[in-house]
Amino acid sequence: MVQVGDTIVSFDLFEKAFLCDIASCKGQCCVEGDAGAPLEDEEVAIIENLLPVIWDDLSEKAKRVIDKQGVSTIDVEGDLVTSIVGNGECVFSYQDEEGNCKCAIEKAFREGKVDFYKPISCHLYPVRLAEYAGYTAVNFHKWEVCKAAFELGKVKGVAAYKFLKEPLVRRFGEDWYRELEVTAKELDKSGYVKIAGKK
Repeated sequence: MVQVGDTIVSFDLFEKAFLCDIASCKGQCCVEGDAGAPLEDEEVAIIENLLPVIWDDLSEKAKRVIDKQGVSTIDVEGDLVTSIVGNGECVFSYQDEEGNCKCAIEKAFREGKVDFYKPISCHLYPVRLAEYAGYTAVNFHKWEVCKAAFELGKVKGVAAYKFLKEPLVRRFGEDWYRELEVTAKELDKSGYVKIAGKK
């Protein structure tokens, strides 16, 4: 790992190639797993306020879950997460015409109906953040459902930190990301880390 600002960043962000391939995975990350997506405390109120805008895009099962327990819950590890339907499907997921599972919140954002993109943990994935005294760990989560993204990233030559520029800037800011880019160049020059996508 390497320090960037007040964060500690996993080398995997530089070494792993990654590029979402929803045509292959069909958005499995929105429906797989045994818990919802991690939420920041302030995101709960934001999502509650935009519910009327996205309500018609949600499934009837999702609406029942939200009516019963709200937009969020606490998982078995004590973390705040989005509510889920059954054994893993996020209450904010929907299927498009091609059968891809997508986020109703993101759909509303792209249509200009809300100014909240989606929970930052979803936007950052496969990055997962962990807070410690004095710093934030920027970790890389490896999940079988993202196998197609690793393969496409290799084919296209896209390192994970480059694919994730938008959400990383959203979370940490432009200055932090520029420092990350400088760090990537230094690591590459030193030969200590092999940057994904480089010939």
